[in-house]
Amino acid sequence: MSRQTIKQSKRIVVKIGTNSLLDDNNQLNYRRIDRLAYVLSTLVQYKKEVILVTSGAIGVGCAQLNIAERPVAIPKQQAIASVGQVALMTVYDRFFGYYNQPVGQVLLTKDIIDFPESYINYQNSMNALLNNQIIPIINENDAVAVEEMDHHTRFGDNDTLSGMVARTTAADLLILLTDVDGFYSGNPQSDASAKRFKVLYEVTDELMEMAGDKGSTFSTGGMQTKLRAAKQLLIDQIPTAIMSSHDPSDIFSLLDGYDIGTVFIPETKED
Repeated sequence: MSRQTIKQSKRIVVKIGTNSLLDDNNQLNYRRIDRLAYVLSTLVQYKKEVILVTSGAIGVGCAQLNIAERPVAIPKQQAIASVGQVALMTVYDRFFGYYNQPVGQVLLTKDIIDFPESYINYQNSMNALLNNQIIPIINENDAVAVEEMDHHTRFGDNDTLSGMVARTTAADLLILLTDVDGFYSGNPQSDASAKRFKVLYEVTDELMEMAGDKGSTFSTGGMQTKLRAAKQLLIDQIPTAIMSSHDPSDIFSLLDGYDIGTVFIPETKED
């Protein structure tokens, strides 16, 4: 019955990671983006309010510029992100346009949330987009965000960003799309005994140790960042789902209560 709690979700934040946007050759995976656009557009038709948090600006920028590895120097990262963000939004606009679904770009830095006036403006903008059935597509503003000395404007990874978006928009559910079909007790690719957790009600230190580290050329997150986001949202009484991005249509099954991915349910949501 625990999964039934997410069936009533109206405002849904969906986050897709860099690994899920790129194919094995580190080029944009058009087929997956098309399916994602179809699913999210359909949810809006079902009277859901949908927010998409996307990674990929640096990864896509590297693909556009034929750069094999993520650069170390911050100015070069920012320049590449600027190129990649244009390409990424162009692709999203094209595929959502196939389904007559308008989208709007929202680029965030941490100080927008930290300062009251800009925070109110951010909330007003988000509500206006959602009230007009427009899907906000959110990314960190990697072209200008920095994290140095006393000037902190970075969220650091888009799992953290998506959790913040879910909290500040009073979302009913956060869906984290990734390259595995849930959170496992070990690495399912190398450990045959690894088991997928179906439902969790807390995030313990033991679970964090199981999560391991990130493992990608272009991504900045990993399973640990997803668990940290889920842990914070459990406090805020917002469920989180970690699931595979391989077929975004599985989101329909998740929302119908089927055994998809790993869901984190606040215990009081069971009542």
